[in-house]
Amino acid sequence: MRLDAATIRRGCPNCDIKGFRHLCGAELDHFRTAAAAGGALTVACTQQAAQFADEAGERPDAISFVNIRETAGWSRDGARAGAKMAALLASAAVPLPDYPLVTLSSEGVVLIYGRDEAAIEAGRLLADHLDVTVMLKQLDDTVPPAATVFPIVKGTIRSAKGHFGAFKLAIDDYARPRPSSRDRYVLDAPRSGVTSRCDIVLDVSGGMPLFPAHELRDGYLRADPNDPAAVLRTVLTARDLVGSFDKPRYVDVTPGLCAHSRSNRTGCHRCLDLCPTGAITPDGDHVAIDPNICAGCGQCAAACPTGAASYALPPADTQLQRIRAMLLTYHEAGGTNAVLLFHDSPHGTSLIDALARHGDGLPANVLPFAVNELTQLGLEAIVGAFAYGVSAVRFLLRARPRHDVTGLSQTIGMAEAILDGLGFEGRRAATIETDDPDALGEHLADIGALAAVVTPATFKTVGKRRDLLRFGLSELHRLAPKPVDVIVLPPGAPIGAISVDISGCTLCLSCVSACPTGALRDDPERPMLKFVEDACVQCGLCQSICPESVISLKPQIDFRAARAPAAIIKEEEPALCVRCGTAFGVKSTIDRVAAKLEGRHWMYPAGDKRLEALRMCADCRVIVMSEQQFDPFKGVPERTPPRTTDDYLRQRDGKD
Repeated sequence: MRLDAATIRRGCPNCDIKGFRHLCGAELDHFRTAAAAGGALTVACTQQAAQFADEAGERPDAISFVNIRETAGWSRDGARAGAKMAALLASAAVPLPDYPLVTLSSEGVVLIYGRDEAAIEAGRLLADHLDVTVMLKQLDDTVPPAATVFPIVKGTIRSAKGHFGAFKLAIDDYARPRPSSRDRYVLDAPRSGVTSRCDIVLDVSGGMPLFPAHELRDGYLRADPNDPAAVLRTVLTARDLVGSFDKPRYVDVTPGLCAHSRSNRTGCHRCLDLCPTGAITPDGDHVAIDPNICAGCGQCAAACPTGAASYALPPADTQLQRIRAMLLTYHEAGGTNAVLLFHDSPHGTSLIDALARHGDGLPANVLPFAVNELTQLGLEAIVGAFAYGVSAVRFLLRARPRHDVTGLSQTIGMAEAILDGLGFEGRRAATIETDDPDALGEHLADIGALAAVVTPATFKTVGKRRDLLRFGLSELHRLAPKPVDVIVLPPGAPIGAISVDISGCTLCLSCVSACPTGALRDDPERPMLKFVEDACVQCGLCQSICPESVISLKPQIDFRAARAPAAIIKEEEPALCVRCGTAFGVKSTIDRVAAKLEGRHWMYPAGDKRLEALRMCADCRVIVMSEQQFDPFKGVPERTPPRTTDDYLRQRDGKD
């Protein structure tokens, strides 16, 4: 491939760019010299990354690698891909922070669950490596072996939970065969509700998966019993699952920011609805994420309106910094009409490689951006990309995704509403769902030229997703072709306002005490309900907790909200204590309660001075009650005492 070194230098003006023809061979000494010099070093070759890492000696972690061959140079447009190469180099130079790990341990206890001889054969293959138990749904036609190498039992798994190294299975119709079985198994009496624990589950039963999104459950291996090759691959995978294994702690939760629940009322449940593995569960007023089960799809963090759930591979601000570096460098190098192609490594990278080796390759304006999971991308990434000058964004998905991608679809829907509202015409954000590299090339070729912002934004922010989103939206609004003040968003958006039927609002302020972000506020001096739209995350707690049911959510973006003061929703005259004059409540509410009780309740006869106690503050009410020696039980209408068991027994025995 040809290297346009001049264009690359123009995009990376502060870098020392050097080109070679055989850096991993005859020119390897040049790499050794650069590695020994210290400082940040990027090598534009991933094919020989292992060799370069070995040659780097004690500082392999200080070197980053980027592929500019399959992603740029090997293309029909390769001669015009200099700006893209500069962008890829700039993005790779942004350092990625370390992420925490979770250690899972397995002692090699495996339960093989099947229906026929295929499960027993899998047990034979694993018997020398793991502690094997085979459980079949039926044992009627199975011939007992001459020697018992591993247990073979009968049972049906009713439910399964847990994770790699700690599975817990509930089994029905469980029965062990008798050692005296001759030509066929003779079973003990079956039992239900049996619990089995194991480190690994190998499922060749041919039935429904035992777990949701089963492909994401570590330690749960499943194969079609009618496909011997698939069963063998699964057996070979299981054989190595002994020992301790590290996996990323993909998501971190800050309970204090969570808007899931208050006072036993449920508010936000976005993450619970989106988690494909069931790793998220309610835990009091917030949610808890089991890192042993979490598979890292990131939909919870992408949808979390408060930033309570944050993704670590990488954090949202680091990801946006990489997008910024890529797009600004592309613009500086003279690139135009940029299309940002988000993809994952297992599927997307393979598809891009195949297109480069056997097809036309990626167009020169298509910038590939690899992420751990496409569903980890939030609205802030799309908004930021368009503010930085991208023309279109595409998400490369499998034709049949491994898990539900509803969260990503919702994010794209919100992004399209924002972009359309700001005058970005055409299909700006969409998915490409294919396993065919040629189909990928056709999709990208059909995007066409779409206008981007004239002058890209250059902001660089750090912090939680909401902070990134808030700043990105303000910049995009500033640069938009047709900026407007308010854009209506689809239901479920994490931004918006509330609508209050003030005629039914009693200013009880339950919503204020429930609001987790301070969007709803009161006033210490007088009965008042105020609202700060910029702080509202549309969690729905106010709507859920309102006793009068007068609050509803309005998902929208008001670009003026960031600079607007708190809006007064309702204000009333305070109730003043008739004894000391202290404000202690809402006058209309006190008047309404007094009117309902006077003459209609035995404690408050019409014209009685007791009624004045309702119009006093708490302190004065106690003083007056004490001075008047008020007896709250005086005048209570007599009631027939309730009948007890003893009363019925005496009546039965004729003693009453």
